[in-house]
Amino acid sequence: MADLKKTVLDPLWDENPITFTLLGICSALAVTGNCIPAFTMACSLTVVVALSNLIISLLRNVIPPKVEIIIQLVVIAALVIIADQLLKAYMYEVSLKLSVFVGLIITNCIVLGRAKAFAMANPPLPSFLDGLSNGIGYSIILMFVATIREILGPGTWFGINVLKGNIADYVPNGVMVLPPAAFFCIGIFIWIQRSLSPKLVKDD
Repeated sequence: MADLKKTVLDPLWDENPITFTLLGICSALAVTGNCIPAFTMACSLTVVVALSNLIISLLRNVIPPKVEIIIQLVVIAALVIIADQLLKAYMYEVSLKLSVFVGLIITNCIVLGRAKAFAMANPPLPSFLDGLSNGIGYSIILMFVATIREILGPGTWFGINVLKGNIADYVPNGVMVLPPAAFFCIGIFIWIQRSLSPKLVKDD
């Protein structure tokens, strides 16, 4: 059985799914131009990965090895469809901004990776905590990138004027609006992470 403390804490920093294993990069590039869709995406993935880990762990002893990946995909797909429909029902404008990316959670390597590597080998509680922690770790990076891009890009944060309304001669930074700017932000976070945790550099 996994060490619960390590299971909960490691994905938040030392083994963050984006900065340590470089998983979930696509959505980090695509939805981080604004904090509102980024936050919604982060919450959606966190719920999906936590619940999929829990359900797959509950089923792990009855899943035939030959159809293991199919069952995992069915569980994840069902949760993604529910999340997508709830967003369309209650946050339609945000769901339009997210476009296909909520639906693509099913192919997100974080969700599939945790189901295969952790949920299939551990009891329900550690599996749920592992999914929750990995989702939060993913969310930390997504919000870090979205905050930098939105403030330095259009000069707002969650749609509230920060630079644009308070600095008279502020000119929106067009580079930060473009998806590749997320690479710079993630690179900055990795540099901060490695600077504060030298052991990660030694492990590379």
